[in-house]
Amino acid sequence: MAGYGALLAAGTLALQWLDYQRMARLHSGDIYVFLIAAAFLVLGIVLGVRVFARPAEAPAFDGNPKAQTALGLSGRELEVLHELAAGHSNKEIAAHLYVSPNTVKTHVARLFEKLGAKRRTDAIRRARELGIVP
Repeated sequence: MAGYGALLAAGTLALQWLDYQRMARLHSGDIYVFLIAAAFLVLGIVLGVRVFARPAEAPAFDGNPKAQTALGLSGRELEVLHELAAGHSNKEIAAHLYVSPNTVKTHVARLFEKLGAKRRTDAIRRARELGIVP
């Protein structure tokens, strides 16, 4: 019975092989088209992943604490400096920080002294050079 089973399995294998050969000859063009299409699909996926991949995240901005300490900038002066860099006026800064416009003027004057600037643009440029503001 084992010999009969082995003979039956070998016959089935031979018939399947012949059927495969016939199919491969009849549809050889379709097989080549499928292989080329599959190759382009893989190529498209690989290129898509590379092109549309998220860029690596930049390290978080730390504000250069060494420069802040060296210049002796207070926390409030840093807040005013960030508001200056955002392009806000003294009145807008005062409203955002809940202080009077005169207090903002005082902080701006101290920032000018510490950064060695004469104008807002000079102060912002100098702060960006030092890495205090982004």
